[in-house]
Amino acid sequence: MSDDSAPEPGHALVDEVPTALDGQRLDRIVALIGDVSRSDATATISAGGVTVDGQAAPSGKVRLAAGQVVAVDPTKFPVDEVPGPDPTVEFGVVYEDDQVIVVDKPPGLVVHPGAGNTTGTLANGLLARFPDIEGVGDRMRPGIVHRLDAGSSGLLVVARTSHAVDVLISQFADHSATRVYDAVVWGVPEAPHGIIDAPLGRSRSDPLRMAVVADGRPSRTDYRVVGSYTSPATVSRLECRLETGRTHQIRVHLSSINHPLVGDPTYGQRRPVLGLERPFLHAAQLEFDHPGTGERVTHHSPLAPDLQAWLDNAGVT
Repeated sequence: MSDDSAPEPGHALVDEVPTALDGQRLDRIVALIGDVSRSDATATISAGGVTVDGQAAPSGKVRLAAGQVVAVDPTKFPVDEVPGPDPTVEFGVVYEDDQVIVVDKPPGLVVHPGAGNTTGTLANGLLARFPDIEGVGDRMRPGIVHRLDAGSSGLLVVARTSHAVDVLISQFADHSATRVYDAVVWGVPEAPHGIIDAPLGRSRSDPLRMAVVADGRPSRTDYRVVGSYTSPATVSRLECRLETGRTHQIRVHLSSINHPLVGDPTYGQRRPVLGLERPFLHAAQLEFDHPGTGERVTHHSPLAPDLQAWLDNAGVT
């Protein structure tokens, strides 16, 4: 189940079946967990790449109950479409050395191949520019240790060695790697600084969406209001820090307090997009312990041009 910051390659993808998927077939659940097609999910199950409650899954047709634990080995995904190099994919590089690459991802660029996106991804572009990452971590997601939604822009760290993969995945898992996002939301939050502590899981009405649900995974987002605007509507600019990294966490949490991201077509509560073609969300700062030196490093990304242009046309109060 994709996530803006969740660790992925080289380790099993483990998830507890949420209430929203109670009674659903295993192949559908695996497709959601692995962000793969239903046919690829079936092939992965047949290849012995899936366990349910610690036992090998015999068939994708079995229906699961909420609370059962599904583990997927990403190395068992079909390899017919292993990404290849594509020099036409454009992206920025903030920093590089023999262990890591810090990428500044433009909006609209999918991070790695998945269902419906088999070419033209960041992974394809990385392989063209840094061919040494081939075979590092998950072969379908070489070097990728966390993600950003296609509609989000900003910083992403990529591993160049197996050692770096393991070190960075551990940091994202224990939340010692930190991310700061620049966001613009509808309205003005009552508290200028707050922490949204609300569990997230699959929406009961639409399993393809995330929602605040009682039996979801613990999730915390720290936000601070850094500015407000009166044009083209009353909106606020926030600095958001992730204390956990769940699927669409910032988008869902801010929508849950009735301050959804401007431009969000999924969680925007049907409000107008105000001229934006994507959610106003930019990964502006990334901090982690360098896998080679152990030194704490911090990288910054200026606001993406489309978001900056939108701000330039807004009235600052």
